[in-house]
Amino acid sequence: MITPAFELTQDPDFLTIIIKVPYARASEFDVYFEGEDFKFYAKPYFLRQLTLPGRIVEDGREKASYNTDKGTFTIRLPKEVPGQYFEGLDMLTSLLAPKKSRSAKPLVEEIGMAKKSASAELSEEEEEEFDWEVEQTPYKESAENTLPVQYRYGFGNLRSGVFQRLQDELSDVIDVKDPDQTSVDERRRKRLAAEAAKFDPDHYLADFFEDEAIQHVLKYKPWWVDAHKKMTAFHGESHQEYDTHTFVVFSEEEREQLRKFTNKSYILDKRSRHHVYLGLIDILLAYCYEICVNEGDNNVESSWNVRKLSATLCWLESFTSIHDVLVSFGRRVLCYPLYRHFGLVTRAFSDTVMILQLGRAAVLKCLLDIHKIFMQNDPAYILNDLFITDYCIWIQKTK
Repeated sequence: MITPAFELTQDPDFLTIIIKVPYARASEFDVYFEGEDFKFYAKPYFLRQLTLPGRIVEDGREKASYNTDKGTFTIRLPKEVPGQYFEGLDMLTSLLAPKKSRSAKPLVEEIGMAKKSASAELSEEEEEEFDWEVEQTPYKESAENTLPVQYRYGFGNLRSGVFQRLQDELSDVIDVKDPDQTSVDERRRKRLAAEAAKFDPDHYLADFFEDEAIQHVLKYKPWWVDAHKKMTAFHGESHQEYDTHTFVVFSEEEREQLRKFTNKSYILDKRSRHHVYLGLIDILLAYCYEICVNEGDNNVESSWNVRKLSATLCWLESFTSIHDVLVSFGRRVLCYPLYRHFGLVTRAFSDTVMILQLGRAAVLKCLLDIHKIFMQNDPAYILNDLFITDYCIWIQKTK
């Protein structure tokens, strides 16, 4: 059976599901819906389980139509509570997850952990509000006789031992040597030393005084600038809730990326969630720099730019404060890429703020582009396995 391409939209009273089934027979299809559940079958297409973010009802107003030319079914379903806003309709990976896998209690193979965590009692939707002012605890290395065999890294520091299997490709992806045996504290010391050694005053001054090319790229406006303006104008005119489709639109290629992801749940304690959020900011900053200097056109250097400017990706850094993220990014912009100008640093700051203010859909759209950039570059795809794929899945459920 084939999972069909689909998308969801809404108005105050109806949820609309558009399903693309170009090779199905229009006369032979089945639709089931009740409460939050929706299923669709039209041989050879099978939408096994769509778990909706709100309840729908069968009351005679439901309608279904088939467009022969486009090969699409359009199904309009009444909302149980008229006027209710269904959040997250563009988070396709999350919608495809059956109810039981939406809990923070993962299967063993999803996380690779044999023990049940107490935090598993809370579902992702019930997760507490993220506290940006959480008390910081300086990293302390354990006594030598209690050191773990391997240090952890990757999304939420859930991975270890990866680079022992990939030694030949290691130097082309990250700068830290032997990460499995290198503590977070030691990675940070070595990163700072490498940045200090790499900084070139002559290059910096040349870009500072001869900045015609830099001023040109600073004028480039990526898609989120216009989307942010529309959102700001909407807020000025109305206080109603809005659909993210209004400001952030996913392409068919991006929707296909979402459908290919395997749904997972993540057991993250408060400290790990803090690292994950800060790592996300670090990665977005690097991505915003790349988009600006190449004016939105990915090229052979795009993968290098993103991973080199993000200490999270390049040094497997685990940040503990926003201040450290911003300082790290600023240092790396002034040390490594072709254009080393502080105007590009502050531009990335403002772009990242706009993306975050646009919400999960905007963040997800950027992560999907990063995923595509890394997938097209060997061996940068390893960073998708370590970070970006998990970020793409996690961001669809988190606050």
